[in-house]
Amino acid sequence: MARRRKEGPEEVRTLERGLKVLEALAEERAMGLTPLAERLGFSKSTLYRLLQTLVRRGFVEEEKGVYRVGPKAFAVGQAYLSQNLLLAARPEMEALARETGESVNLAVPAGLEALYVDQVEGPKLVRLFTAPGSRAPLHATGVGKVFLAFRGVPEGLPLTPYTPHTLTRWEELMAELGAVREQGYALDNEERELGVRCVAAPLFGPNGRVVAALSLSAPASRLTLKEAHRLAPQVVEAAKKASLRLGYTGGVY
Repeated sequence: MARRRKEGPEEVRTLERGLKVLEALAEERAMGLTPLAERLGFSKSTLYRLLQTLVRRGFVEEEKGVYRVGPKAFAVGQAYLSQNLLLAARPEMEALARETGESVNLAVPAGLEALYVDQVEGPKLVRLFTAPGSRAPLHATGVGKVFLAFRGVPEGLPLTPYTPHTLTRWEELMAELGAVREQGYALDNEERELGVRCVAAPLFGPNGRVVAALSLSAPASRLTLKEAHRLAPQVVEAAKKASLRLGYTGGVY
């Protein structure tokens, strides 16, 4: 019978260093090799080897020398999401979909994008489908604007134009983010895709940090701007109830 190899102090130290790298990237969203090494106090050669291993395993993504958390880290975190975030949000998503007849989505921040993790389809005949696991730009979606407004704008965020309505000037985007913070919800006014409009609100975790966004989306012909603003309080209320389920006790609402 083969004996299991006992892990030594060096393997444990390497694991701890790898976890510190992931924690730093999760906090900063994206970093280059030199600033990341300075933050962690690692030599660049040691950090580079750690990053290459994490990239190979899918826990980190690298593009033009900039590193960010990869999809494998999200997959591992699904256990937490399923037990906490998804369980907290699902009942409110289902209730909102029944009340409005529209599709309701749940998204989390993922670097320079928003990542959809769940959807409840509305009962109306013409409805929108967003597959869990799909990603969306931060500046051109309701959920993305929620993250920008309440979590801050990450360095290197591109303002890619998707439609004639996309906000591609920083002064316009910053003004809109101020309005999002003030009113408590964000709109996607056909900015990612023509013919699609949505309204989104933040979900707060126990520490008061925005951990997700809940959105209602529908064809723009049905969800006019006036209707989006009318339904916004229901979206905010659903997000509030989900936040309370997560253990949020703050006073933003």
